[in-house]
Amino acid sequence: MGFLDNSGDIILDAVLTDSGRERLARGDGSFKVMKFALGDDEINYTNYNKAAASISKDLEILQTPVLEAFTNNTSLMKSKLITITRTDLLYLPVIKLNGNLGVAKYTTEDVVLVTSDETTTNGMTISDYLNGYDILGGKNLRADQGLDTNATPPTIQLSSDLVETQYIVEMDNRLGALYSSDGTPSPVSFIDDDSIASYFFSRDGIYVKDNLDTTDDGGTQQVIQGPRGTYLDFKIRASQNLRSSTYLFDLLGSTFVIGSTTYKYIDTNIRISGATTGYSLSVPVRFIKQN
Repeated sequence: MGFLDNSGDIILDAVLTDSGRERLARGDGSFKVMKFALGDDEINYTNYNKAAASISKDLEILQTPVLEAFTNNTSLMKSKLITITRTDLLYLPVIKLNGNLGVAKYTTEDVVLVTSDETTTNGMTISDYLNGYDILGGKNLRADQGLDTNATPPTIQLSSDLVETQYIVEMDNRLGALYSSDGTPSPVSFIDDDSIASYFFSRDGIYVKDNLDTTDDGGTQQVIQGPRGTYLDFKIRASQNLRSSTYLFDLLGSTFVIGSTTYKYIDTNIRISGATTGYSLSVPVRFIKQN
């Protein structure tokens, strides 16, 4: 990985995804470029200089060195660019973790805790965690979508083109899997060579539901202040390896303490992306096992 000089020339540096390279290698004509994504993670827009001459206001931004393209999807393009043709938008929709109606982050470590076996689950002395052992028990993880501003009341209906109808969830398949709130395993769309599983969820009333609550409760239950769209709701189950052994905990993790109890843990991230709006949310997750 490196940076490309962006001092003057227009640079186009593109790579194929793992799936694209696989199809290209087949040589059977199945390879066609159907989708592509653009990102600007390396750009700092605060470098826009309003005091400079009009031709130079964004010069520093335009000359910022850009990352060369690379294929590791866990590191590349955290924020994808989207095109919105409307010119009357003052606010764009976001996705936020709902710690009121779902599970909150464990405040001491700022992560979502997921228990990995029966002993760990039965010994928990806090309530804000996901039961990764008994998938029918415990709480769900919920992410809400909408306009998070008090300039427009939640009683106003969100425009249909700003409502997120599809979500993409990515997580490390070695550590866990996604389930519906009723305990049904979620179908995996594909698993790449980095063991990252991708799940696609559409507005189906099971995983993706319309947020019909239009009350202004001051954040008591709702985390979106303005007009609300949909919300994504699911559970996480620890993998068989985490439930039955400490191998991956010893290989990849460390230990920490809740109260007087020591736990082994592995930290990871679950990325939730809106397929319509392009907004993404990275949720820090900690799988734990009582030491």
